[in-house]
Amino acid sequence: QVQLVESGGGLVQAGGSLRLSCAASGIIFSRYAMGWYRQPPGKQREFVATITSGGVTDYADSVKGRFTISRDNAKNTVYLQMNSLKPEDTAAYYCKPPSWGLTGGYWGQGTQVTVSS
Repeated sequence: QVQLVESGGGLVQAGGSLRLSCAASGIIFSRYAMGWYRQPPGKQREFVATITSGGVTDYADSVKGRFTISRDNAKNTVYLQMNSLKPEDTAAYYCKPPSWGLTGGYWGQGTQVTVSS
């Protein structure tokens, strides 16, 4: 069965850093582009970053230059290095293949990132 398990979130002060991890199982991980998405309290889920199977990355304008997405196919894991965090980065963060769509379908439990000012 498919599982996506996010971890690494926490409470951090503005300007700090966190590294999120997402461990995938039940898929041939190396074949999939992977993405990070986030949902701030009271708002819709939004795109953060993606990385293709070939390592090409894309970022939301709001995080470009601060966040870095990477993957380790041997570990079936995708990472999100988050630097220079801002209070507006506060959200639940989720990992998912972008080909699965942003709405509906399967989502993991997410990991909460809270940035204090």
